Amino acid sequence: MYKKVLKTIKEKNLINKNDSVIVGVSGGPDSMFLLSILYEIQKIEDFNIIVCHVNHGVRGIESDQDEEFVKNTCKDLNIPFYSIKVDMDQYAKENNLTSEEAGRELRYRFFRKTLAKYGKGSIAVAHNRNDQAETLLMRFIRGTGIDGLKGMDYKNNDIIRPVLDIARDDIEKYIEDNKISVRIDKTNKMDIYRRNSIRLNLIPMIEKDYNPSIIDTLYRTSWIMERDSNFINDYTNDIFRNIVKITSNNVQINTKDLMKIHKAIQYRLIRLSIEQVIGHLKGVEEVHIQSIINIATNNTTGKKITISNNVEAYISYDKLILQTKKEKDISKIDSILDLNNSNYISELDLDIRFEIIENNIENIKSKDMFIKYFDYDKIEGDLFIKNRESGDRFKPLGMKGTKKLKDYFIDEKIPRDERDSTPLIYDKHGILWVVGHRISEDYKIDKSTKKVLKISINK
Repeated sequence: MYKKVLKTIKEKNLINKNDSVIVGVSGGPDSMFLLSILYEIQKIEDFNIIVCHVNHGVRGIESDQDEEFVKNTCKDLNIPFYSIKVDMDQYAKENNLTSEEAGRELRYRFFRKTLAKYGKGSIAVAHNRNDQAETLLMRFIRGTGIDGLKGMDYKNNDIIRPVLDIARDDIEKYIEDNKISVRIDKTNKMDIYRRNSIRLNLIPMIEKDYNPSIIDTLYRTSWIMERDSNFINDYTNDIFRNIVKITSNNVQINTKDLMKIHKAIQYRLIRLSIEQVIGHLKGVEEVHIQSIINIATNNTTGKKITISNNVEAYISYDKLILQTKKEKDISKIDSILDLNNSNYISELDLDIRFEIIENNIENIKSKDMFIKYFDYDKIEGDLFIKNRESGDRFKPLGMKGTKKLKDYFIDEKIPRDERDSTPLIYDKHGILWVVGHRISEDYKIDKSTKKVLKISINK
């Protein structure tokens, strides 16, 4: 049996040399099987086993006896042992979770905390072929796509499942043949959780009335779905790299490019983008993805929606932008600038520097959008910095007349959410520079210019 599990470990690259492997052991048949098999494999492979046990306290003294049993087993095998006692039901209540979700969160939190003490490695859990079948049925009943029907992965970040190929009947036979002591959790035989109900009621009914090999059938289905899902995800990632722009504040997708691709990939692309923004997809449903695709299809600048997890999606000039909803407005600024020193504007997190130089073509070469040159003698009085106000006007370089700043922003397709945070440098007569964009015609360098004011902005 250990050779079959070792084959899975090698093929799926689950354990590497010198890894520390945290093994979650409840004391039940599945986890004791996993521990026994890994203990045998460890004798020929170079990795270390550490056992973690979570006492959920659900079964009172029996839970304490489980903990003591696993502790003594580890003592006999000379394996490091860690345990923790938690109040699963209280945690579920405080965090609006089901008991199953709460138990899972608490277990993995403890496993990862223990792994952190050892460094490089993974967390091995005892999910088997029957668990995979139960997972597929649960997800199908709830509603899912190809990704959900591929079931549990052999490896998911730091979680590994070395015995996912092994059927529960084979596990029980191994336990019996090798006379391995185990603890029996009576709640596993009680119809109190959805997974238990599927295991105790639905699967036996399907085996009896429809397909006696349903466990193997679902296992094969998961493999087929995994193969197809991996291909589609790889294809989606290629598209993502080509048409999605990631900034420090948001994710941007060209709506024309988005509309060219198949709807199935559109959905996956939006999911990937949301995950990029908030780091997960919890609470994100089909209806949310569809609503985002709808505004991208209509492509109306200014159209905005907010979905779960405070994710905001809006259209800005042929771009679909996804970001977390901003909770506060940009602070209003209007400050005098010191031409002799560096000026740090904390509200915008930028540094402004000035330099007076001769009007020499060698001195005026930068094409940096945050470095501009002005006729120093055309500036009157002090210089100031502010953000936009209603009624602002300026004369963009190359124009004869003035223009409303609002109209300039619209014509230049400057996104709405950037307009309030775009700095304006001005003197007593008007705006010299819409920072990051155009300077004013009134302050440009010409043949009569003697002194040049160089303004540099570091963001």
